[in-house]
Amino acid sequence: MADQAFVTLATNDNYAKGAMVLGRSLRNHKTSKKLVALIGPHVSEQSRAVLHMIYDEVRLVDVLDSGDMAHLAMMKRPDLGVTFTKLHCWTLTHYSKCVFMDADTLVVSNIDELFDREELSAAPDPGWPDCFNSGVFVFHPSNETYGKLLQHCTEHGSFDGGDQGALNSFFSDWATADIRKRLPFIYNMSSIAIYTYLPAFKQYGANAKVVHFLGNTKPWSYTYDPKQRVVRGDIQEASTHPGFLLEWWTLYSSCVVPMLQKEYGEQPFHSGCEELPQCEQAQPLISSEERKQRWEQGQADYMGVDSFDNIEKKLAAFLK
Repeated sequence: MADQAFVTLATNDNYAKGAMVLGRSLRNHKTSKKLVALIGPHVSEQSRAVLHMIYDEVRLVDVLDSGDMAHLAMMKRPDLGVTFTKLHCWTLTHYSKCVFMDADTLVVSNIDELFDREELSAAPDPGWPDCFNSGVFVFHPSNETYGKLLQHCTEHGSFDGGDQGALNSFFSDWATADIRKRLPFIYNMSSIAIYTYLPAFKQYGANAKVVHFLGNTKPWSYTYDPKQRVVRGDIQEASTHPGFLLEWWTLYSSCVVPMLQKEYGEQPFHSGCEELPQCEQAQPLISSEERKQRWEQGQADYMGVDSFDNIEKKLAAFLK
């Protein structure tokens, strides 16, 4: 429907890359909905141009300099700047219903059925399942709701310092009021769950529709060799399953990088795509299927990437 849209937010060029991949993944899986990108003032002109090629609407939002209610709220709670920026999605009142998706998510199957859900529908957070993860949620744009959210944030803040704490505080009955608003985890499968409950991932992971690259290390933090189809970086810091990381880079290098190259022209820019020579030090991330087979055959790399120390480091990094 023309009055329904997927919405994302990019505050800088790195997150703009994520938004580009997210938009392309939605297009590749034949969504019938509009695509909207909210961007911050630090997104470059070149990135904005590429976003305009992928998204139906690209809207600049800046709570620090705006003259709306958010600006008044900022004067009382400047610590919630990022949260207030995300809340701008409720001002998209020319749409009747939207699905917000963080720029570090990747769609691996058509998810238009999410528009059958009501506000506020979301998947449980793996760290505290009685809270929802705000990386994917269904909402109804409304200036009235937007004003109430700003007032709530100004008065109560956020218990985690970000939008997730604020939204869970505002929609406080999510876990108890209506089971229909609890989205299946496959609509927001976060990386931490893969390593904390591997048997469940082996059982249900193939049904995943949205992958969320949680943690400080994002897909664009790595480099990629398109010829060898190898993702390079510190494997111990990998924030999600290698197969999904490879899928993100394949889409980025094939669909997004050519558009960025055209916009930058002769100007240098860091695409992250490299053709590095093979060497013994390079440790390519194995594919999802290869790693699954090794686990099932009892051949987990207990001294390497699958060691207890490495898994403990991932958990520690996430909890921080």
